[in-house]
Amino acid sequence: SKYLILNKVFKALNDPTRREILELLQKSDLTAGAIAAQFNMSFPSISHHLDILKQAALVTAQKQGQQVLYSINTTVLDDIFQWMLSLKTK
Repeated sequence: SKYLILNKVFKALNDPTRREILELLQKSDLTAGAIAAQFNMSFPSISHHLDILKQAALVTAQKQGQQVLYSINTTVLDDIFQWMLSLKTK
């Protein structure tokens, strides 16, 4: 349902590391390793953040050979903005 996605998106956006990952992906698609290199935390921690972003449909992951390339998915954000605007106009 729409509200389940909203909950996942808001949970994902509630973390500063995940917001920073989205800002990195806004500039270009990156591998998990390239994302992890930007942070002072373990690779499993970054993987956990990426999983939460994927569950919220904020990022997509595409396997390229041995690596996974992450991209920002703005479609879900467009949907949320439309929903928020609909609340404002009622």
